[in-house]
Amino acid sequence: MKHIVFLFIASLLFLNLTSCGDAKNNKETLENNSAPLSGDTVVTISKEQFKEGKMSLGAFSSQNIPTTIEVSGTIDVPPQNKAVVSAFSGGYIKDTPLLIGDTVKQGQLLVTLESPEFIEMQQQYLEAAEQLHYLKSEFERQKILFSEKISSEKSFLKAESNYKINLAVYNGLRKRLQMLHIDPKKVEEGILNSQVSIFAPMNGSITNIYISTGMHVSPADKIMEIVNTDHIHLELSVYEKDIMNIKKDQKIQFRIPEATTDIFEAKVHLVGTAIDTKTRTVKVHGHLTDQQDHNFSLGMFVEASIITDSDSVSALPNDAIVNRENNQYVFRLSSETKESYSFAIEKIIVGKNYNGYTEVVDKGGVKDSDQILIQGGYYLLEE
Repeated sequence: MKHIVFLFIASLLFLNLTSCGDAKNNKETLENNSAPLSGDTVVTISKEQFKEGKMSLGAFSSQNIPTTIEVSGTIDVPPQNKAVVSAFSGGYIKDTPLLIGDTVKQGQLLVTLESPEFIEMQQQYLEAAEQLHYLKSEFERQKILFSEKISSEKSFLKAESNYKINLAVYNGLRKRLQMLHIDPKKVEEGILNSQVSIFAPMNGSITNIYISTGMHVSPADKIMEIVNTDHIHLELSVYEKDIMNIKKDQKIQFRIPEATTDIFEAKVHLVGTAIDTKTRTVKVHGHLTDQQDHNFSLGMFVEASIITDSDSVSALPNDAIVNRENNQYVFRLSSETKESYSFAIEKIIVGKNYNGYTEVVDKGGVKDSDQILIQGGYYLLEE
């Protein structure tokens, strides 16, 4: 643990220690880490040193300092802005022209598959289509004969059953071909195709590619992922003890510690109603105040402050407060001469900190009207 001492600042500050008691005892108090400082300790510096040290005086001011809840989370997008692309039928990758990071438009070609199964499916459809014409005619003929009591009911029901079974097969194969983007009309004209194309289901960017040319994929396999970042949001985890204080439309300030020191703003949009039993947290969904000109990436870690309340309090600039052994002190102007300033060291108790100001909960021996050294105090006392 370093000793806290008054510094001799190279050619700038020579500190003159005086007190209401014995000067020797005062110096021992200053250099003893275990002894608290008090208003009896006085620091005197010349006005030239004050100027050269870029020091300044000020006083307590009224500041709106919010009550915040500190949370963490990630950058995310709604489920409808994510798409996992897969094949409706298995096949071999014939062509995949895209890379991770490429931007795609809805309906743009993503992958081409090739398989003998596609030919077989089209053959089955063509056969079903040809049989359908015959079975439909036979069903209608048997229906007329049965109505005129020329044919038996058994023959009519058999023709009806054959027709409806074939119709179901025909419609099923037709729907499968449409899902594979194969035109049934061309198949009925005898034009068969061994390749099928998969198109982008939405606008977005490619975030993952799981395949390569020549690879076989089944309907259960993921081919690639697409994410639309037009609407990104915050997915925050709030501890159970704090969740009762979270309400819709509360302001959120967040930053991405691994990428930038900038502070961004959002608002609480949804508060979850279920607690994760493992982490004892609740999900809070936040909407960004400004979606423009931010190069956020999906999954970025964020540190956020949810502002739940705001109070007008008496505060000082952060630079006015110095720390020693977990205690906080300020330099109160005790006297002034033509050539010097004298400061008494006063212990205070601080509260919340926000936007460069710190709330002073207990001012100790300092009055509202007193002048405080609000800049340059770190020259006088340093850990």
